[in-house]
Amino acid sequence: MTDVAQRIAELRNELDAHNYRYYVLDEPSVPDAEYDRLFRELQALEAEHPELVTPESPTQRVGGEALSAFGEVRHEVPMLSLGNAFEEDDLRAFDRSVQHGLGVSGGDLFGGGAEIEYSCEPKLDGLAVSLRYENGQLVRGATRGDGSTGEDITSNVRTIRNVPLKLQGKGWPQVLEVRGEVFMPKSGFEELNARQAESGGKTFANPRNAAAGSLRQLDPKITASRPLEFCCYGVGQVSGELPGTQVAMLQQLKAWGVPISRELKLAKGVEACLDYYRDIGQRRMSLAYDIDGVVFKVNNIEDQQQLGFRARTPHWAIAHKFPAQEELTELLDVEFQVGRTGAVTPVARLNPVKVAGVMVANATLHNMDEVARLGVMIGDTVIIRRAGDVIPQVMAVVPERRPRNARPVHIPEQCPVCGSAVERTQLVKRSKGKESVSEGSVYRCVGRLSCQAQLKQAIIHFVSRRAMDIEGLGDKTIEQLVDEKLIGSPADLYKLSFEQIIGLEGFAEVSSNKLLAAIENSKRPSLARFIYALGIPDVGEETAKVLARSLASLARVRQALPEVLTYLPDIGLEVAHEIHSFFEDAHNQQVISALLGECGLELQDEGELSAEFSAVATLGGMLDKLNIPTVGPGAAQKLAERFGSLEGVLNADWLDMRQALPERQAKAVREFFDQAANAQRARAIEQQLREFGMHWQSEKKVAEGLPLAGQTWVLTGTLEVMSRDVAKEKLESLGAKVAGSVSAKTHCVVAGPGAGSKLAKAGELGVKVLDEAQFLDQLKAYGIEA
Repeated sequence: MTDVAQRIAELRNELDAHNYRYYVLDEPSVPDAEYDRLFRELQALEAEHPELVTPESPTQRVGGEALSAFGEVRHEVPMLSLGNAFEEDDLRAFDRSVQHGLGVSGGDLFGGGAEIEYSCEPKLDGLAVSLRYENGQLVRGATRGDGSTGEDITSNVRTIRNVPLKLQGKGWPQVLEVRGEVFMPKSGFEELNARQAESGGKTFANPRNAAAGSLRQLDPKITASRPLEFCCYGVGQVSGELPGTQVAMLQQLKAWGVPISRELKLAKGVEACLDYYRDIGQRRMSLAYDIDGVVFKVNNIEDQQQLGFRARTPHWAIAHKFPAQEELTELLDVEFQVGRTGAVTPVARLNPVKVAGVMVANATLHNMDEVARLGVMIGDTVIIRRAGDVIPQVMAVVPERRPRNARPVHIPEQCPVCGSAVERTQLVKRSKGKESVSEGSVYRCVGRLSCQAQLKQAIIHFVSRRAMDIEGLGDKTIEQLVDEKLIGSPADLYKLSFEQIIGLEGFAEVSSNKLLAAIENSKRPSLARFIYALGIPDVGEETAKVLARSLASLARVRQALPEVLTYLPDIGLEVAHEIHSFFEDAHNQQVISALLGECGLELQDEGELSAEFSAVATLGGMLDKLNIPTVGPGAAQKLAERFGSLEGVLNADWLDMRQALPERQAKAVREFFDQAANAQRARAIEQQLREFGMHWQSEKKVAEGLPLAGQTWVLTGTLEVMSRDVAKEKLESLGAKVAGSVSAKTHCVVAGPGAGSKLAKAGELGVKVLDEAQFLDQLKAYGIEA
């Protein structure tokens, strides 16, 4: 794996972990500033190396997953995150990009173009929610979740006193989805903590955690007892027309009884936005609620639509964050935690200190390179920052305060969880004819699934919704199963008995039988889901789909050599080596064999090699993939044309070789194949190409293409026979791209009950619309059963 690919993988893993703790557990573990730094670093690396971007990257998507304790809600219009500005120049750069996107810049390089109108409002520090009104009645409340799927919290939002259960006035759309923030005012937070302390209950670290925890109570009576408030900042799905500007739209919502920010203002031009930011920043501590910045949105709705979206953020809005707040404290100790991939991460234990109103006792140090960069020692006085007023980080050491008994930080030689050896990662960089190895920044426990920390996370991934989708196996249940030594690998899930499950905390007869049924129902996964569930390094959901769609059998995926895998779309040599190494591992082989053997899993969608890859290889291309020193595609093609076969190249003498290539290249080729291992490798690759049907002499199948190749489909409303995730899989298996919005390029819209704005947009554009019955009929015509 290259240095860049390794760093991208590390960043994605770390950001995913932070997202989970922040959005799902409400237990943030790093400051916003550190998260933002990691996120910007990942964005920069992916911008430089777009071939490494994957759909599951945190940049492509919003962090967090729905909690299993609540029902799931699919957002018809995704609930996106916002890009961030940290300096005034960041905001000016955003303004210039808006002007450019609207074609109205007309100014110089220093931003002297047309002045854009922006809506301005505080960025509340709470939990993003969606409220759905039908015919003026509140029918559903949901959290943002991962942006596409959230938690159904209808019973809880109905208890929030300033949430209207019925809209006031008249003229509201038949379907109106209101989006905003649920938060807890400072005074209510202080009163709640006082009550909790008096009764011996849990006190909350800050108002955001208190709001999130209150809104996620399974008992609505508890939520009703908490001083929560709601503030609207926008809309999602709307079946009718609303005013054409952001400010006017919010004022209309206010007229219907929906609370909006009292600080909402209209600003003309970026300098007026900065004046608003400075003013509210000065008044920040006197506000009745916590804020961590200001949100600016292009005011004109048509301009918003013209500017559009990135993968996870709109081009027309930005959050201008306030500077972090810092304090000094003593570093008491450094402990080490073990993550899913085995990464051993140093964690700072601090003398508790109040930073921006919150007591801070722990901070992450990321890795040992960061410890070395900071020069931190145990006993040091360190600067702690709570950027965005949420999570702490160690920013720097105050060397002049270092005590004489300060101790250096050493990485443990044995894993603190399982006692296995801890080794520094090795970064392998492959180029023409050679490999270079350098040390990575991460240390890993080599215990793998014998390490309980790694085992728990591997099984959590295996059962997740987009993997094997075993409902009822939450994180705590998996931790119990591992701690009780009832499971030691994913295969052991399928051996669990009723007696073992009912003995777990929180399980009774009904829930135990329900879990056993869910495990049984997971035994017929698609090939793509199974590959993704295995947790192969660097293989996300989309790469798993590529492997399944192209090679069409687990046997071929397991056998595939790295060079053969690189014939598949978007699979580079480094990822190919990760896939090959995973399936070569003896333990992984045992687990897979157990799953497919004694556990009885039956993979679906297996078959013949995809027609588009039959006879796809050429001799010249194969020679190029061998990475012979000094030999590029052109020289490889000359060898192919000269000798016509691999054996011809392998057996060519010096004079024959010189007829095809210059002396230096001819010498490099001859020396390369004079090494028996290289010749053996080349023959093995050719043999596998023959076995797979990819060899240049293989029969070329008619690549008629998939029936829906090149078409874009949109799913909207509620599908009753199959979930929308399953419908998406069916469409993708036929070659279609499934998009989240309707445009003139959309081929067809599948509309179930509750379809709203997307269905209306399809009607406006004349896009073909199918109901669910018609959609199922079309799938059946292609040989796909529901």
